[in-house]
Amino acid sequence: MSADEDYVYDEESGEWMSASELSAKRAAADTVEVRDAVGNLLADGDQVTLIKDLEVKGAGQTLKRGTLIKSIRLTGDPQEIDCRYDGIKGLVLRAEFVRKR
Repeated sequence: MSADEDYVYDEESGEWMSASELSAKRAAADTVEVRDAVGNLLADGDQVTLIKDLEVKGAGQTLKRGTLIKSIRLTGDPQEIDCRYDGIKGLVLRAEFVRKR
């Protein structure tokens, strides 16, 4: 911390802290942990495998158990991940049906 850094009162903790500490604390509070079916932490770019056959609504297609999904993206919802799969646009899967590879 530098001597000329601004300090801000944090209402939650009731403490004075540097502006950079407060912004880091708020950013950490905004992150959402997304976990797969067995509890592994998922991140953007991970590869996942389906643990169950899933019917894709609107596509008239079924994704089979064991299908590899490459390069997932987190949506900000703790149970949903955004994916790409050949022939299906805008595929969103529930994290409870995938396992990190």
